[in-house]
Amino acid sequence: MTSPLVVGVDGSDSCLAALDWAVDEAARHGAALKLVYASLWLRYEAGLPAVGPGRPTEQVLAQHIVGSAAERAERRNPDVKVTTDIVPKDPADALVQESAQASTLVTGSRGRGEIKGLLLGSVGLAVAARARCPVIVVRGDPAGSAGTHERILLGIGDADDTSTEAVRYAFREAEVRGCVLDVVHAWRRPAFDRHGNRTGRGGPGDTHEERARAVVDARLRTTIAERPHVRTRTATPEGHAAGILVDRSAAADLVVVGARRRTGAFGLQLGRVSHALLHHARCPVAIVPEGR
Repeated sequence: MTSPLVVGVDGSDSCLAALDWAVDEAARHGAALKLVYASLWLRYEAGLPAVGPGRPTEQVLAQHIVGSAAERAERRNPDVKVTTDIVPKDPADALVQESAQASTLVTGSRGRGEIKGLLLGSVGLAVAARARCPVIVVRGDPAGSAGTHERILLGIGDADDTSTEAVRYAFREAEVRGCVLDVVHAWRRPAFDRHGNRTGRGGPGDTHEERARAVVDARLRTTIAERPHVRTRTATPEGHAAGILVDRSAAADLVVVGARRRTGAFGLQLGRVSHALLHHARCPVAIVPEGR
């Protein structure tokens, strides 16, 4: 990695977990770490009377949060180069803009001030849907965040353009961590065949499993040749991809999926599998944009 790894900081507990994860990730890849705090405090504080001595302004608070985060990162690994930036912008917009020059962007699952019951905060969701580089949302069980399982989980979709970059990313992560890469491509048996007959096991529907195995072999062939030392295990289970990946994330350190970025499209650009993982995965989730 030559570009910095960017992590959004806001002083929340979720942010601190993301910061620790980002420091370890930067160290693994020999990358610099950039801490970004973004807020629209200038808009909200403009024209207001001076704040009393007992309450700091938002800008002072931002400087304290960023300074404390930089100190925490240095304590965790003094060899990681850390820079900071305080940006007077909407947090999601600022991080999406940073993604154009970042190798990876890391966020927590919930921000400061967001409703405690939320499964995923609005900033993390918006950034995962719009960023131009891989986005890691740090969430899940402590074991997964700490990387104790020594397994990377890669979900492969049906479309050719929703897994190419994700495959490369997952192989790089598995190689640098020296762990196993589990590749999963789920499939579903159609209820009826083309003649209108109900399908069952042992019948024509089983060709779908054969096709799923062929998809996995085709998607991995090139990257396996490029990184032959990565240990891979493949699985083609029958069922809903979202549920299968969420269940298997309990034994993984990172789950990786690809996401298409539709040119000229507005709104969130995430599929059902990505949504399910971002809200329910038991380990950090990597959303890798395709066709960058």
